[in-house]
Amino acid sequence: MALKRTSSTVAIGFTATEAVAGTMAQISVDLNLSPLDNEVFVVEAINLEPDMPDALPGTNTRVAMSMTSTSQTALATLANSNCLATAGNFFRGGGLTDSGVAFQQGQSENPATTLAQIGIIATSDFFIQVEGDNNLGVRGGVGKVYGYRARADASTYAALVQSEVLSA
Repeated sequence: MALKRTSSTVAIGFTATEAVAGTMAQISVDLNLSPLDNEVFVVEAINLEPDMPDALPGTNTRVAMSMTSTSQTALATLANSNCLATAGNFFRGGGLTDSGVAFQQGQSENPATTLAQIGIIATSDFFIQVEGDNNLGVRGGVGKVYGYRARADASTYAALVQSEVLSA
């Protein structure tokens, strides 16, 4: 794969919030990539921080986030080929009358390997999904994506775009 780095590492921050409690919300973050220059975004690290869920006795609650390279109709999991990261905060109060236990789930900012990148985004934007379950109000989350712009040769660019779009 022929990629030529064209920028230093940049950090892109974002915030996503449900419009209606318990309903998945999605935002699009524009990378302003130039398709005429075969420009792609190489993702080096991702940090997702979902809000804490409500701690309700007798009720399991959750706030989860995912980041994908294509638009989604539901919260994505890592089993989705376009999903680059997930994170979640959970409160397990089901079956308890006066208290519960909180859990946090997510991946580290970088995978525990020596990969040069987490993924490559070939289309002009990426998507953040957030969803809460059984909370009293709307929930959301914040995050940051670290990466750099690169220029791909024509065949690599075509393959990346085709793969991203067809696996949506």
